[in-house]
Amino acid sequence: MERVQPANSRHPLPREGGREEGRPVSSTTRGRVDGEAAFVLHTYPFRETSLIVEAFSRDHGRVALVARGARRPRSAMRGLLMAFQPLELSWFGHGEMRTLAKVEWVGGQPLLRAQALILGYYMNELLLKLMPRDDAHPALFQAYAEAVHALAIGEDSQASLRRFEKTLLKELGYGLTLDREAGSDRPIAPQKRYAYIVERGPVPSSESEHETESFTGRALLAMAQDDFSETETLVQAKQLMRTLIHHYLGGQRLSSRRVFMELQEL
Repeated sequence: MERVQPANSRHPLPREGGREEGRPVSSTTRGRVDGEAAFVLHTYPFRETSLIVEAFSRDHGRVALVARGARRPRSAMRGLLMAFQPLELSWFGHGEMRTLAKVEWVGGQPLLRAQALILGYYMNELLLKLMPRDDAHPALFQAYAEAVHALAIGEDSQASLRRFEKTLLKELGYGLTLDREAGSDRPIAPQKRYAYIVERGPVPSSESEHETESFTGRALLAMAQDDFSETETLVQAKQLMRTLIHHYLGGQRLSSRRVFMELQEL
């Protein structure tokens, strides 16, 4: 998997050394956070012995942390900073880059493997590319945690993935209109077919000048209620989310999607 270039990734890298790992810091003077529920999204080396950790936390959103000495063989953090595992993180500092002070393993969840691992990386890439740092989204954190859990225990993950994508768009301000027609504000009719105009909403298929795909009113109404129990809804939700996410990525490519498609061809 190639290195992900996260949104808002430009920052001055901190110097190696400095305050010792785990040393108590005043919460009022150094902005300390303790025991925050979080997942690791991505890590990459920093200097000789440390890591930059991109984490998704419940109450602080996406944060960038320096894990000093985490690459040393005897580091207490070395084996804990794993993606897709529930963790509790403590950190201190101000600015865009903080210092990771402590990692606690919450555990109790199997590791992602095979296709589930690729789908997990897909979710992580979306968060890194679309979600700005230091913007809390508890509802999105919950949707992400539920999707990761479904992948980990081998459940049918499609419904959880679609809920995660839908929540991601809503939390970032791209909320979907699924139960009323764009322009006329008429209720969606279950028996009709609709085209979905990005940043507008559904319109009857006959009114779309550039229609490339259409959706049943019944599926749109089910998506609005987060009801993915029908195969038709799952198939059309995947189609719609792919179109919308491609638009909001603005040309950024997803490495995980390319890898998944290559594996499908084997």
